[in-house]
Amino acid sequence: MNIYKKHNPRRLWLAIAMFVSCSFAIIATAQDSVAVDNAEVVVLTGATAAATDTVTETPEAPDTIGDLVLGLNTVWMLLAAMLVFFMQAGFALVEAGFTRVKSSANILMKNLLDFSLGAMLYWFIGFGLMFGIGGFIGAPHFFDLSFFESDLPAEGFLVFQTVFCATAATIVSGAMAERTKFSMYLVYTIFISVLIYPVSGHWTWGGGWLMNGDEGSFMMNLFGTTFHDFAGSTIVHSVGGWIALVGAAILGPRIGKYGKDGKSRAIPGHNLVFACLGVFILWFGWFGFNPGSQLAAAGEADRFAISHVFLTTNLSACAGGFFALLMSWFSYGKPSLSLTLNGVLAGLVGITAGCDLVSPSGSIIIGAVSGIVMILAVDFIDKVLKIDDPVGASAVHGVCGFLGTVMTGLLATEGGLFYGGGTGLLGAQVFGALVIGAWAAGMGFVIFKALDMVCGLRVSPRVEEEGLDIYEHGESAYN
Repeated sequence: MNIYKKHNPRRLWLAIAMFVSCSFAIIATAQDSVAVDNAEVVVLTGATAAATDTVTETPEAPDTIGDLVLGLNTVWMLLAAMLVFFMQAGFALVEAGFTRVKSSANILMKNLLDFSLGAMLYWFIGFGLMFGIGGFIGAPHFFDLSFFESDLPAEGFLVFQTVFCATAATIVSGAMAERTKFSMYLVYTIFISVLIYPVSGHWTWGGGWLMNGDEGSFMMNLFGTTFHDFAGSTIVHSVGGWIALVGAAILGPRIGKYGKDGKSRAIPGHNLVFACLGVFILWFGWFGFNPGSQLAAAGEADRFAISHVFLTTNLSACAGGFFALLMSWFSYGKPSLSLTLNGVLAGLVGITAGCDLVSPSGSIIIGAVSGIVMILAVDFIDKVLKIDDPVGASAVHGVCGFLGTVMTGLLATEGGLFYGGGTGLLGAQVFGALVIGAWAAGMGFVIFKALDMVCGLRVSPRVEEEGLDIYEHGESAYN
């Protein structure tokens, strides 16, 4: 007998309606009581003031201009955060387009989940580790933002930093595509969001030792200047790129990628239209990534700084794509669309560290060199190291992130070697990029190796050959 049939749903809805009505009545009564009490207090206060002839001072006029400046800066920061968040869609399309159709849903799910899970974890602990007080690592402030002191709202700054953290995590997805267990992807996303990225971020943007310009600090004593990474060529992109390289190496190549003779075989992606659209979205989002890192837009200096960063960012992307096209044409006899798309991304990654310091001509040089080196790095990683990276994330983000950081030490108009600044900034750039790269690669090796030994990173050969969509998610991207 179904016991639930005895209960009439109408009675339940009637009870809920009565409860809600009583609640509103109680709240209204309480508000009326408070209003009466407040009125009595006002009357009493007025009478007391009249009796004692006490004169109250007129409150000072609010700082309207200051409020407008902070309001504009806050809106600019949040608008930039929106643009960087939209880059998640770009990464999803690029990775899906460069890989095979049978794992498209898996890739889309990973890009969705690394932001959803990573954002909660970064709010929970990562933000405190990155910006809290501490030497090697900041003090954790679980769920608490009150420790952060700034003119900008802590909540808004948290959101801005969250989208950068998500970028570092999602870079790894493409390099390990088509053969990684979804459960293991979620596990190492946790480590990236709460440990690897926040620690290296604390050393730099969090006021740590790599960017400590106080007299007598380590970097000032050694180089006379601090490490400079304006928007994250190393802090975001190289961190993700080196983790991706180590993860792909431990995971091993896709089935059929290398023949019995050891030669690499091309495995084309299923949709270059998606890949191209994704690159345009990333290019668009980068105008929040780099100019948004100024974190201000109201003053004259900020207006010029943002405009300059917009220009250098765009020129480097254009140069990266164009010179990658020429390099692919020269090397393979035809201009490759896929390599040109990655060339645009290489130029964007390369300029991110020094977009505020280099001249427009310097940005073109960085973009051109990044586009060319990216193709050489893809070949080296694929044919020499025998590491299968389906989307070229290791070359684009790891190699070009490192390269752009170092070239800032050469081409910065203030302090760069080619502008008479000596070797101080160049040394700081090389040292900082190496230290952060070693941290990311070392921690990535430990985490991936442990996961592989305990749980196994890789799906079974049958799942890989037939596609992760059905076996891992029970659905397909195309029906």
